[in-house]
Amino acid sequence: MKLYYVYILQCSDGLTYTGVTNNIVRRLEEHQKGLNKNCFTYYRRPVKLIFHQEFNDINQAIYFEKKIKKWSAKKKIALANDQFDLLQILSECRNATHYNYKPEDS
Repeated sequence: MKLYYVYILQCSDGLTYTGVTNNIVRRLEEHQKGLNKNCFTYYRRPVKLIFHQEFNDINQAIYFEKKIKKWSAKKKIALANDQFDLLQILSECRNATHYNYKPEDS
C-alpha cells in the first residue's frame, strides 16, 4: 500500500510551509539542500519538520494539504504541538460581521 504525507515545515525565518509527498525523507532532504531556487523554502533554510500526517489515499492527502495551507501560522503550529484546545480557539471566527460573533463583554 502506498502512503502519502502532508507535512508542515518551520523555516529559519519563522514562516511555515505546507506540502504533500509520497516520500517524506526524500522531500525533507530536497528542502534542506535547496535544489530549486524558486521554492518557497530556498532562502528560508534550514527548515525543521514540525508536523506530518500519513494518508492511504492521495486525494485525502491533497484535500487536507489544501485545507491547512489556508490556515494561519499560529493554527499550523498549534496542530504541530497537539494543542487542540488552542486550535479550536484560533478557528473561531472573530469577525464582528459574522453571525456567530459574540464579544466577551456582551
